[in-house]
Amino acid sequence: MTGYYPEGKLIATTENAAAMQSVSSLADALREGKILEGRAIVCDSSHNLIVDLGVMKGIIPREEGAIGIREGTVRDIAVISRVNRPVCFVVTDIRKNDAGRPVAILSRRLAQERCMREYIGSLVPGDVIDAKITHLDSFGAFADIGCGIVSLLPIDSISVSRIDHPRERFTVGMDIRAAVKSIDCGRISLTHKELLGTWEENVSSFEIGETVAGIVRSVEEYGAFIELAPNLAGLAEMKDGISVGQQASVYIKNIIPSRMKIKLIIIDTFDYEYRPSEPEYFFLGDHMDYFRYSPPSSDKVIETDFEAAAVSVGEYTACTTRA
Repeated sequence: MTGYYPEGKLIATTENAAAMQSVSSLADALREGKILEGRAIVCDSSHNLIVDLGVMKGIIPREEGAIGIREGTVRDIAVISRVNRPVCFVVTDIRKNDAGRPVAILSRRLAQERCMREYIGSLVPGDVIDAKITHLDSFGAFADIGCGIVSLLPIDSISVSRIDHPRERFTVGMDIRAAVKSIDCGRISLTHKELLGTWEENVSSFEIGETVAGIVRSVEEYGAFIELAPNLAGLAEMKDGISVGQQASVYIKNIIPSRMKIKLIIIDTFDYEYRPSEPEYFFLGDHMDYFRYSPPSSDKVIETDFEAAAVSVGEYTACTTRA
């Protein structure tokens, strides 16, 4: 990790607090080009962000609020939405206002450009990185991967077990880990399911004869799919009165690795409002070249080849460079 984090990671650190102890410490941060964080407290009528720095106020001029604002490729909502949230920045100047008080001039754009150049620009498919969920949509989750730069995590890449909406896995502000899935024209797409373990890793927590908790994920004519873990689901015999989203208690009738099948019997179902919990990861490294979800004994192969994706990115870059 090169020291670039999703916004909110630095604000409570000792180093960040020390840089805001005095005017002189902020001046040192200016000279050293440090990336700091503060809480945006106001967005004025001109869409300048006012940031609380403790010893003084800071101003992020509208055009310095994010990459693309100045060029018109990013809407002002990217700035407005930061109110009452941490923002990263570098100090570009310290001057006195009309009342003679010091005020810091800040740039979030410069911090983001440095993050792109020194960190995000060096990422390749298979790299596993820190991310923070910023907002959720029906087609996926958006996550800050560094200095407020956001990438998409498509809904079908969140987990092996299918969900109707990302809110079933994440909440806004949740810290997660994610893998770089692909890079297209500088845009990074993320994936998450590979970190949640293989079929074998997940099924090792369950035994035939147990009655366990689950969630009804889909109801078909031939049965209901019950999620036992984000990367594991089994098929239960049909029972009247069940619906998608219900909590379930299910009896494990059989486990068949060669077919990746778990046969279940529904004991009971009930409605329950639940809040997603922090993900639990099987993979804890910083990079993976290849992930195979299916067991070796299974004829069906479910895999992700990050190494091949990385080669494709390299070939694309080489072609565009020669052009």
